[in-house]
Amino acid sequence: MIYTVKKAEFITSAVKEQQYPETDLPEIVFSGRSNVGKSSLINTLLNRKKLVKTSSTPGRTQLLNFFMVNDEFIFVDFPGYGYAKVPKNIQQKWGQMAGIYLENRPQLVLVIVIIDIRRDPGNQDNFFINWLETHDIPFTIVVTKSDKISKNARGKRIDIISRAINVNRSDLVIFSSHTRAGRDALWSRILNASGMGI
Repeated sequence: MIYTVKKAEFITSAVKEQQYPETDLPEIVFSGRSNVGKSSLINTLLNRKKLVKTSSTPGRTQLLNFFMVNDEFIFVDFPGYGYAKVPKNIQQKWGQMAGIYLENRPQLVLVIVIIDIRRDPGNQDNFFINWLETHDIPFTIVVTKSDKISKNARGKRIDIISRAINVNRSDLVIFSSHTRAGRDALWSRILNASGMGI
């Protein structure tokens, strides 16, 4: 195990800058389309079952949720994007809220972009990745739910996803909350981005 989580706790939720926690700790954002397994991924990283609430209903997270990890990092759980049943005005508010954080938060060291292995990346995924590149914001891409399909199908899906978002296969972290595959690889990227590489 590359990193041991001894303590993880919810700090606060925020919709505007005045509500962000006042620390100098590195912050890691988790973002992706609704229902890609974001909450399960964070819980798996932190060795917790229910610290981040999971929901079968997409679009439930409507705030930026901050979690303290070992008094060394802060994880920021972003609202999922791209769920059609969420009213347009709320989607726009989410986008503004996320944009203000991403453009103005100096503690931000890494954005983890999450993609479901069973779903082709959409326009919003590509837009978000391109936006991060344009703004020189470090990011890594995690492909979740890898246990949900066969090993043979997995390789084909990884090829499709890497081509769709124009990245090398080796740049992707293949993750499963069920088997914990990819957990150490993702922690390694988080530690490196935070200047704590081991």
